[in-house]
Amino acid sequence: MPSSPSLATGPAPASPPHAVRDRRADLTVVLVALVLAVWVTSGLWRDPNGRAITVNSSDQALFEWLLAFGGHAVTHGDNPLFTNLINVPDGVNLAVNTSITVYAVVFAPLTYLIGPPATFLVILTLNLLATALAWYWLFSRHLVRSRLAAAVGALFIAYSPGMVSHANAHLNWTAGWLVPLLIWRLFALRRPGHWLRDGAILGVLVAVAFSIAAEGLFFTALALGVFVAVWALHPAHRAEARAVLPNFLRGLGVTAVVAGALLSYPLWLHFAGPQRFHGTGFDPVIHSEDIAAFAAFPRRSLAGEVGLGTSLAPNPTEENSFFGVPLLVLTLVCFVALWRRADPGRRAVLWALGILAVIFTVLSFGPVAKIDGRRTELPMPFDLLGQLPVVNAALPARLALVVAPVIGVLLAYTLDQLRAAPPRHRSAELAWTVGFVVALLPLVPTPLLTREREPIPQFITSGTWKEYVSPAGVLTPVPLAVDIYPDGQRWQAYALSHRQGEFSIPGGFFLGPGGPDGRGRIGPVPRPLSALMDQAGRTGLVPIITDGTRRDVAADLRHWQIEAVILPDAVHGAKFEVDEEAVRRTATELFGEPQRVDDVWVWRIPPA
Repeated sequence: MPSSPSLATGPAPASPPHAVRDRRADLTVVLVALVLAVWVTSGLWRDPNGRAITVNSSDQALFEWLLAFGGHAVTHGDNPLFTNLINVPDGVNLAVNTSITVYAVVFAPLTYLIGPPATFLVILTLNLLATALAWYWLFSRHLVRSRLAAAVGALFIAYSPGMVSHANAHLNWTAGWLVPLLIWRLFALRRPGHWLRDGAILGVLVAVAFSIAAEGLFFTALALGVFVAVWALHPAHRAEARAVLPNFLRGLGVTAVVAGALLSYPLWLHFAGPQRFHGTGFDPVIHSEDIAAFAAFPRRSLAGEVGLGTSLAPNPTEENSFFGVPLLVLTLVCFVALWRRADPGRRAVLWALGILAVIFTVLSFGPVAKIDGRRTELPMPFDLLGQLPVVNAALPARLALVVAPVIGVLLAYTLDQLRAAPPRHRSAELAWTVGFVVALLPLVPTPLLTREREPIPQFITSGTWKEYVSPAGVLTPVPLAVDIYPDGQRWQAYALSHRQGEFSIPGGFFLGPGGPDGRGRIGPVPRPLSALMDQAGRTGLVPIITDGTRRDVAADLRHWQIEAVILPDAVHGAKFEVDEEAVRRTATELFGEPQRVDDVWVWRIPPA
């Protein structure tokens, strides 16, 4: 097999006719990637401010709030990594949440101009597009000569089942463009004489990645560590590894210093600041990858549209593998074909890629294995690793996301080899073509499911709320704001992004302390008032109100210092329909008759 381009040397320069053809290919890839990005998000583009992602409207509301709060914080000199606007009076440590601070700052002008929902959609679409283009750039400029091979590998990774499922509102995980940049800059540390500059650049990139997708950065670092170790220990590369090791370590040292300086305060908040916690609020057994999921098809794909999708993921946003049997077979055939024709250097790369895929596949199975929805008693390696600090905050199912780039690399390498040395027999060439089509066509993504969202009440949009709440005072919607009732944060995001001023809310959607054994939990620890309103909204029945109940609710009102309770005509329930009438009757039992203001019911709460 001819020697292939590498991150060290890059592809050979193209002759002028080839250069024109390559530029056309580059433009075609840009257009295809853009069409796919808009296609996947098209349901939201119909009405960015009036539609929400069906299966994950709560996360969408959270990221919209983060964009609004982050922009407000930097323009008002507030701390963008800790806030008392939600979860009063304790506040929320955003450094241990997905704060996407860089996005909030960079897109603050757009958030103020078009609002958080539309800005959220712009970033989501750009994430998908940028991920495809970043991988295409890495492939075409450093790894393969064929633009077709680079395009197939890049488009597969950017629109793989895991990426499309996380496009259901996850601005952090869809920022996959960070990964090829981190790979590029890490391998640049091998260059002699540039360790200071290269290390500083990588340090800045690490800081940016941490602020957008800390968990993704952690997985990328683990994956690169495994790949580099296996590659360097292979006999074909030991001499080269020893030669570049001093320069590489110097560069890594600079990276650590630069990233550590930039992230010193966020890291202190993360590990030692107020409202910190260890572990996560999610069950690692539930959020682990089913072994059968690797051979299954995702729901948002052509295969899913014809009924081949499954429910093996814990929820539709976590289909992290779901490659389907045809792609798994093709990947194995590609690996064998590449191995048979590879020189020792290429075999070292393939060996490292294979071990990397196996390790992360097995780790994604979580503490115990699940097969086709049935939990077994077979312990998995993550059962031990999941007890380690930092690792215990990761969801094991997401480790499967590392496998998609490995498959993309193997697809690109194989196509590049086929283009450089086509099969002698036409039947073999046809077999390869059919194999790629059968494996990849079923995984072509379909648009995310969306629904109309309940409008933000005129009481908020007109600014009338300021007549009922003191500056930075506390109001609360009922049911109280948590992940399944995102109205409070949606309202607050509107007020902040439209420069109306600040109001605080109890609760909210965030990760904070209060879980079992000192671990984290989603949202605040429930109190009597939030539990009563949740019960009414879910069941449609007014809970029994006793004198003890009234005393508990009065204590909650004093704890939160609530000045006004608000019930809109339509309450958004992220998982179920909410019975607004039952909520209104319950609130009336507790607070007396409400006042009708604009399009909401308002209960004024006298000072304690």
